[in-house]
Amino acid sequence: MGQMGQAGFPQATPFPAQSGGAMPGVSLPGGAMPGAGAQVPGMLPIEASYIENILRLNKGKLATVYATFENNTEWNAKIFQGIIEAAGRDHLILSDPQTGKRVLLPMIYLDYVTFDEEIEYDYPFGGGAGLTAYPPR
Repeated sequence: MGQMGQAGFPQATPFPAQSGGAMPGVSLPGGAMPGAGAQVPGMLPIEASYIENILRLNKGKLATVYATFENNTEWNAKIFQGIIEAAGRDHLILSDPQTGKRVLLPMIYLDYVTFDEEIEYDYPFGGGAGLTAYPPR
């Protein structure tokens, strides 16, 4: 058992420093080590697997977006249907093809999205051309 620290709680033991961000004893298929920039065949790059990037890949497709608005006295949940115009880190823009009306929906309210066709999900592994890679949160 570790040494006792202040107020009788065990004192934290620091983890040993590691280089390259790899996890000891963990390797990926082909002998690759996980860490910054590691790619797993058939999976999205870690930096590009955010919902906004997946929605950007499907720009121009008809989507049904399910959203929940807590503490709303008029409606708690709402369904939006439209063409994906744009997607950012914190928002989604849909347009109704019949009326031209556009909806700016904050991502915080988004529950899930459905499509009536196949979803684009394969990124080029060369860094996700045209996609924004944000630092980890």
